[in-house]
Amino acid sequence: MSHPKRIELIGLSLPELTELADEWGEPAFRARQLFEAVYRQRLNSLELITTLPLGLRSVLSNSGFQIGLPVIENKFVSSDGTVRYLIAFGDRQTVETVWMPEGDGGETGDGTDAGANELRMNRATICVSSQVGCAVACEFCMTALLGVKRNLSAGEIVGQVCAVLNDQHASPPNDRINLVFMGMGEPFLNYDNFIKAVNLLQDGVGIPESRMTVSTAGIVPRIYDLGLEWVRPKLAISLNASNDELRTQLMPINRKWNLEKLIAAARDFPLRPRENLTFEYVLLNEVNDSAANAREVVELIRGIRAKVNLIALNPGPGIDFETPDHERVVRFQQILITAGIPTFIRRPRGRDIYAACGQLKRTTEMSPS
Repeated sequence: MSHPKRIELIGLSLPELTELADEWGEPAFRARQLFEAVYRQRLNSLELITTLPLGLRSVLSNSGFQIGLPVIENKFVSSDGTVRYLIAFGDRQTVETVWMPEGDGGETGDGTDAGANELRMNRATICVSSQVGCAVACEFCMTALLGVKRNLSAGEIVGQVCAVLNDQHASPPNDRINLVFMGMGEPFLNYDNFIKAVNLLQDGVGIPESRMTVSTAGIVPRIYDLGLEWVRPKLAISLNASNDELRTQLMPINRKWNLEKLIAAARDFPLRPRENLTFEYVLLNEVNDSAANAREVVELIRGIRAKVNLIALNPGPGIDFETPDHERVVRFQQILITAGIPTFIRRPRGRDIYAACGQLKRTTEMSPS
């Protein structure tokens, strides 16, 4: 006896669900009910969608439809509260997604002692993956050691967020959740699915674009494409070197889109009012962290409305670089600040569980929490 083909609802937009409802002979409001159940309520079973008639739920299930939330296969908890999730999809491929809580994770709704009626608010950032592995091959990144296996679908990108929110008992917009597309993979090499996921996360899950940031290693044509999107996250560019020779050594993608092309795209990017670009710079001891490198960065990005995030290398097995001393990081920062460039040293989160920037590699040999 053949089983119906599995059809996942997560990843479908409201117009796509409306089209399906029409095919089922159902009114359009059934599509809205499904949309709310999948994304805002984040239910994991058709049986739980009680706004739908029992008969329709049965028809959908027998026809192979399912919500399709991914499965949390494992999770690791850092001493700083960061959680690294190993998330599995239907084909058993896995990615890692990171939850980074901010502050103590709770506050009262009106600033008073509300007693039993106190409203707790989650404030956190979720680091989201866009590919299984990564094709960009940055020399200082553990994820690059995996290579790339496949792109994630829009539903798989959104599904990571939904699975983590459910595990953390968090619900935007009541909880203040930020998203950074800085996990495994290069989002701009999976552009269409990434953009569709952004729209679903805003319209369905309830996380506004203003709370999303996407990081690219420098896929220049897609930087221009992003600037044309009606709904788009803020843009972060992984710079990591101050000249072409050094950047090509560290990031082979620089051979295709060099610094001249990358910085031109950054200067052309249509920033919204009060919006800044972000340049990310991973500091490698005595490789790209000298005072001369800092002065070159100043000249590269001079005049761009931007800030710089400095990231001291997060070490890991298979990475042949060292983390610079804090004094070298501060010296680099001060040169940029003196030149009028807002520059911040990013505090590593989850380094002890391989959850920090550049460390995601499905390191499953560690003991789960």
